[in-house]
Amino acid sequence: MIRLVIVDDQELIRAGFRMVLSAQHDMEVVGEAGDGAEALRLLRQVEADVVVMDIRMPVMDGVAATEALCARPGGPRVLILTTFDTDDDAFAALQAGASGFQLKNAPPADLLAAIRAVADGEAMVAPRATRSLLDRFAGKFVTAPPVVDDPDAMRRLASLTERERQVLLLVAEGLSNAEIGERLIVAETTVKTHVGRVLTKLEVRDRVQAVVFAYQIGLVRTD
Repeated sequence: MIRLVIVDDQELIRAGFRMVLSAQHDMEVVGEAGDGAEALRLLRQVEADVVVMDIRMPVMDGVAATEALCARPGGPRVLILTTFDTDDDAFAALQAGASGFQLKNAPPADLLAAIRAVADGEAMVAPRATRSLLDRFAGKFVTAPPVVDDPDAMRRLASLTERERQVLLLVAEGLSNAEIGERLIVAETTVKTHVGRVLTKLEVRDRVQAVVFAYQIGLVRTD
């Protein structure tokens, strides 16, 4: 079962999500909160696999709550909910550690697929969505502190083998494991193993964070 916590400041929206999610055979809603601060308190009492997090809330917004949650070792993954696919805050949440984002007006099937993908360690429903989102906001990396000045980031990058660096670049290109396997002429299971090692060595929790790292370190050009 995928244990879920719903965080949104509108009770009616929470009720709608709870009704849809609770009807799934592989999902269980273990709690809900009306803002980020309440969510942090709740998640000290209950265990969850995925937090479905609204961006704009009073008291503590979704970006701050995501950053706090992702700083906890072994904490739940976060799926951000946003009204607009160009929402700057959605990008900020990805940088804070969120594993993906979904539009609030998306069909229920898309939301369910996104939750299952995030729970399974994927970045989003489709790997290309990660690249598309980051490309849209690539210019924002210019104002961010350069990761290349971070010795720890350079250490993590240097720990990758040549093959693992190849895999990282293909993940950042938006390819799925199957597509990477075809490109490198290796089995999909081998790619999955490589991806797992890349995530471990880079000390990131999933593919989207690996892609963010690749952009920030300069492996992927933004022009």
